[in-house]
Amino acid sequence: MQMYLPFCGIAISNAQLFAASRKEYDRSRALLEVVNDLFEEQTDLEKIVKKIMHRAQTLLKCERCSVLLLEDIDSPVVKFTKSFELLSPKCSADTDNSFKDSVEKSSSYSDWLINNSIAELVASTGLPVNISDAYQDPRFDAEADQISGFHIRSVLCVPIWNSNHQIIGVAQVLNRLDGKPFDDADQRLFEAFVIFCGLGINNTIMYDQVKKSWAKQSVALDVLSYHATSSKAEVDKFKAANIPLVSELGIDDIHFDDFSLDVDAMITAALRMFMELGMVQKFKIDYETLCRWLLTVRKNYRMVLYHNWRHAFNVCQLMFAMLTTAGFQEILSEIEILALIVGCLCHDLDHRGTNNAFQAKSGSALAQLYGTSATLEHHHFNHAVMILQSEGHNIFANLSSKDYSDLMQLLKQSILATDLTLYFERRTEFFELVSKGGYDWNIKNHREIFRSMLMTACDLGAVTKPWEISRQATELVTSEFFEQGDRERSELKLTPSAIFDRNRKDELPRLQLEWIDSICMPLYECLVKLNAKLKPMLDSVAVNRGKWEELHQKRLPSHTASSSSFSSSFTMSLKDIN
Repeated sequence: MQMYLPFCGIAISNAQLFAASRKEYDRSRALLEVVNDLFEEQTDLEKIVKKIMHRAQTLLKCERCSVLLLEDIDSPVVKFTKSFELLSPKCSADTDNSFKDSVEKSSSYSDWLINNSIAELVASTGLPVNISDAYQDPRFDAEADQISGFHIRSVLCVPIWNSNHQIIGVAQVLNRLDGKPFDDADQRLFEAFVIFCGLGINNTIMYDQVKKSWAKQSVALDVLSYHATSSKAEVDKFKAANIPLVSELGIDDIHFDDFSLDVDAMITAALRMFMELGMVQKFKIDYETLCRWLLTVRKNYRMVLYHNWRHAFNVCQLMFAMLTTAGFQEILSEIEILALIVGCLCHDLDHRGTNNAFQAKSGSALAQLYGTSATLEHHHFNHAVMILQSEGHNIFANLSSKDYSDLMQLLKQSILATDLTLYFERRTEFFELVSKGGYDWNIKNHREIFRSMLMTACDLGAVTKPWEISRQATELVTSEFFEQGDRERSELKLTPSAIFDRNRKDELPRLQLEWIDSICMPLYECLVKLNAKLKPMLDSVAVNRGKWEELHQKRLPSHTASSSSFSSSFTMSLKDIN
């Protein structure tokens, strides 16, 4: 035995050395595969992070892996903007039910992520954390663990650095599959692994920034090639002009004829609105600057069929009429009124005659720059800011820094409020507050919702005008929709939805009924409950609905159902309309 055992010891040592070298070989190969993945995928952040997590899970043989990225790497406050989570197949099958329960209990998916407190500690200190027994460590949030339904035994969390040695996020693994804690070798391997992760994530973020910069440049060049500022001769002309009174222009009338003024008369009428509301005096707006700004805003509307300068003026005129007729001047502050008037005039700047859905479908530069949510509305606001920042166009130049900051925030809210998606998100709350008599003008959120509803009411205001005016406006917007539908069919090879399809133009009366019933009527009814002086607007909507009903009935066989049966299909296509 004494002679035999040394040979056994040698064999066992050799086996251990082989196992260790094999393990190091597998880990090194895994790191090389990570590098290969980084070169294969550098265009999509989510894809590369998922690959990284899958590699980490395979490498460290753990139950769960997560990656959390910082919102602002230069901020002293740790705040994560993106969170990614991956469960092992074995773990995900066992915890599926608890996962669903925990997501339902939490306010968002990122709130559910395990041990954000540990991740925040690592992100703020830059030091790795390796916890072998979670429940014995004071840094561990046991309550979050119990809520999630996933029992944590051990935690290994390390910072992710970019090439400039800045922390851009953290990577975290939980619970080795063999039940043992993460050892020093695991930590060293994970830290080495995360170096490659940092490079890959940083390169992907930079690639995304380059794409956005290109999109921004493309939009800017497109705008500059199309638009120009007003000339000195134009400014001098309006600066010296006599501005008619409100009564002569008729701009205080809810039922103002949207087509009664020519393009120059609309400039003088806009000047009169600013003066009548006292904004020129109150905010010390330079009159020449105001003339130049209005003319440049007019030039920055494209010659599309409906969403042009006339539409912007008409929206502003209706806002002016509502403010003066219903007495909202006594409720809203002067700076709120200024934001609403300027917002109306700027709310469709540089509109291309196509909607948000078209930007997303076509992958336009605007969609790449602003994303798919309120694409055009963000562009309209940024374009308004660009004009204000142009030399000789800052009508807010004499405001205090606080008033200027407040005004720009209000202006952005006003323009974004014309997104129908936002209107549908907020109108239920507005309707409930009004119906229950709970509207409180001292509550900031109530005022904001009210201003948003005013913007929508004015943007859709053509439906409140006398029949002939309303019908003319409808024909213009429908023609613009048809042109978009033609482009969808020819350029994108898509079949346009009914309201954009000129081959289905006979359905216009039905679609108008659904538009009025689903979107317009509920809003104006609620506004009338809030202020009875707006009832003439609601009366006109009812009259126009009756006219569309007559046209619809003429197109129906006697046995066909009434128009109300179509409302659900129309409501489902709101995403296409917006």
